[in-house]
Amino acid sequence: MSSTSTPTLDPADIKRLGNAFCHAKLLLTATELGLFTDLSRNGRSTADEIAARLHLAGRGAGDFLDALTVLGLLDRTAAGYDLAEAARRHLVPGGPAFLGGFLDRANQVLYPAWGKLATALRTGRPQTPSADPGAFAQMLADPVQRERYLGMMDGASGQLAPHLAAAVDWSTVSSVVDVGGARGNLAAALVTAHPHLSATVFDLPAMAPSFTAHMRSLRPPAEVRFVGGDFFVDPLPTADVLVIGHVLHNWSPPRRQTLIARAYAALPPGGLLLVYDAMLDDEPADLARLLVSLNMLLVTSDGAEYRAADGEGWLREAGFAVQQRRSLGSSDTLLVGRKPGVGS
Repeated sequence: MSSTSTPTLDPADIKRLGNAFCHAKLLLTATELGLFTDLSRNGRSTADEIAARLHLAGRGAGDFLDALTVLGLLDRTAAGYDLAEAARRHLVPGGPAFLGGFLDRANQVLYPAWGKLATALRTGRPQTPSADPGAFAQMLADPVQRERYLGMMDGASGQLAPHLAAAVDWSTVSSVVDVGGARGNLAAALVTAHPHLSATVFDLPAMAPSFTAHMRSLRPPAEVRFVGGDFFVDPLPTADVLVIGHVLHNWSPPRRQTLIARAYAALPPGGLLLVYDAMLDDEPADLARLLVSLNMLLVTSDGAEYRAADGEGWLREAGFAVQQRRSLGSSDTLLVGRKPGVGS
């Protein structure tokens, strides 16, 4: 039996753990205030200049900016504050590596929910209104909430898209469907990397206006189309490759098996299913993945992360031959299953 080593913590380490929420709120508040966008537009500025533009009272502004400097997000000189390189790359809107949508969602939804973690652990119930029946549809009907949610999805898919574009031999296939692909951020990235692909996004019909606007903004070099539907009710579009990413962890194991079986039915012989999530190790080794799983406790009725071995079992039960299990970026695992037949 393997064992997991426990790090030795001194009192200062424990205190830092207890205050780690402060670090998170510094970043989330800077995003909420628009600090990174402001500095990208105006360049190096003094604390007083920043406070005036962001309508801050002034008291605490210097400490706030200095704390962000210590975190590595700002650069401070005698002339004032400017963006550190990481902030310029990931926290200013417009770039493919922008994480602001994810951070906005974390600030508005996850941060309040984590304050109720004890209640979630005692009851097993989610702690966000969006987990209530019908609430997700209501959220998508609100343009402001929908764009906030889709920005979070873009932040996640944007980080993984280059890795997925290199994970399989795309030259051997001509079409791909992203199941639950939101407004098409991942699909657009795949056809940008492999312009011979024809891509389809399958998601709820409420996503269609946002998809159209996002494709108009991205202008991918190959066709990306949208098909509206419910992946538990409506037939999945047929393609050489189906992608189910950051979807299974939202549901209970039986529903995961149902969706994988539906993917099997939609694929032609020899077709590929790509499944990725922040799958758990057999032993607790990756804190980031465990935190994602606890996020699922807080924001879904039945979701959680799962072991890669369990995912492989669901693919085999549906009829797939499991061809790969590999890391996808720093915090996700990719499973590749092939439907027996041509090209097997």
